[in-house]
Amino acid sequence: MLKKVAAINDLSGIGRCSLTVAMPILSALKVQCCPFPTAILSSQTGYPEFTFLDFTEEMDNYAKTWHNLNVKFDTIYSGFLGSKHQVEIVSNFISQHSNAFVVVDPVMGDDGVMYPIFDEDTRHKIKNLVKLSDLTTPNLTEACFLTNNDYTRKDYRRDELIHIAKNVSELGPSKVVITGIIEDKNILNLAYDREKDEIIFTSARYNNCSYSGTGDIFTSIICGLLTNNYSLSDSVNIATDFIYKTINYTSRYNTDRNDGVMFEMFLNELTTL
Repeated sequence: MLKKVAAINDLSGIGRCSLTVAMPILSALKVQCCPFPTAILSSQTGYPEFTFLDFTEEMDNYAKTWHNLNVKFDTIYSGFLGSKHQVEIVSNFISQHSNAFVVVDPVMGDDGVMYPIFDEDTRHKIKNLVKLSDLTTPNLTEACFLTNNDYTRKDYRRDELIHIAKNVSELGPSKVVITGIIEDKNILNLAYDREKDEIIFTSARYNNCSYSGTGDIFTSIICGLLTNNYSLSDSVNIATDFIYKTINYTSRYNTDRNDGVMFEMFLNELTTL
């Protein structure tokens, strides 16, 4: 019997991100992806034009129907949440599935800047959502916000990064992965497993190419592997290698960064795990 993941995120018709990448990646990793949309967009918001259908008012009914059907989930995986109400709905959903492993990607900002659509109250509600998680995958900006460190700073030493990761874990999650740390000409990910008292740094050459949705791909891979009982160390190494390959391949072509990376070319590598 395949395990089930409730993937809570938005769905974009164009642009490889959010549910558009989570569904094929989780399926390739042999878990059943059950999409729980927060919004439906014609194209992701990086494009100059897009339509946006807010799904917030339907989310309670969506969750209630699953409850009535007595659907059980092995993992709950939440990504971008666009409002305080959505955060509250997801928090309630998690409370109704107390045996599920909870993954929270606390999307709030990047590169030392907080996204302007979030006010301070919404960010603090997302912080409270992180407290309910077993694994959280903030980038450095988000990790600093969660721990009241200077999120505009980009020159944290490795010992300081480890301290930040441990402070994030003290909020609740036993596993923390801080993504997208630039160090010299490399991009690092830092994983901390509190139960094993284990620190893992993974590194890949940074080629100055940035594409939408790579964080969603990274977290989706880790989510699927942990659901199937892989270790955090193995999961992060596999995800880091996959992202490096997809970015390196996509960078050969003159594509719009909003299209994301051509992860489809490497999905077969995940199906063999």
